[in-house]
Amino acid sequence: MGRLFGNLGVGMSYGWWMNKHTRHHAHPNHEDLDPDVAPDILVWSPDQARASRGLARLIGGHQALLFFPLLTLEGFNLHVASLRALRSPYMRRRTLEGALLLLHLAGLSSALFLVLPPGKAVAFLALNQCLFGVYLGCTFAPNHKGMPTFTGDERPDFLRRQVLTSRNVRGGRFTDMLLGGLNYQIEHHLFPSMPTPHLRRAQAVVRQYCAKIGVPYHETGLIRSYREALTHLHRVGEPIRRQRGTR
Repeated sequence: MGRLFGNLGVGMSYGWWMNKHTRHHAHPNHEDLDPDVAPDILVWSPDQARASRGLARLIGGHQALLFFPLLTLEGFNLHVASLRALRSPYMRRRTLEGALLLLHLAGLSSALFLVLPPGKAVAFLALNQCLFGVYLGCTFAPNHKGMPTFTGDERPDFLRRQVLTSRNVRGGRFTDMLLGGLNYQIEHHLFPSMPTPHLRRAQAVVRQYCAKIGVPYHETGLIRSYREALTHLHRVGEPIRRQRGTR
């Protein structure tokens, strides 16, 4: 089902996503082990900023301002990363995954060019992927961005590793629907196989237990979560701005 919905439906490799996301869950916000905080285009800590090269260094000083515009490229990036992953040794059933990805691309392109003039078809596809990237980024950005990161041998126990690096987003049923349950990121990381509808019910238990043992449990509103993430991105880009003599 993951390959059908991911590869065929979305055009994103299920095998690539599972490999990447499993490593993230095992080592959230660990700069050496979590692929989600690897210094690719954005930098996530002052140390990464000081060591940055190429595009990350070019963007890093003003990455907070560029964050949302860059999200328009995230949809395209997921498709490219999925195709590139077909050559990776960890990929199982790569022939099936590759065939489903090609079927997605062929089916989507055919449908668009059958019902729309070529120019409008290309414009629709570009706009669709830009909005797709922005929505994904807005869904994932509140989860860990701006929360503590680890390096080297810093390895808290499982509970603290998951709770200290995650941020919950307050809100009602609308927020649950908008963020797909990922607004309960702390509970999702503690119990990754828990069905989404139960995360809300688990939250009260987890929050109470964290308070009992003195583990900070961070929860904020949606807008505040973006502000915290962007503030963090701006702060960690300081070494690059300083070296350029700007603020």
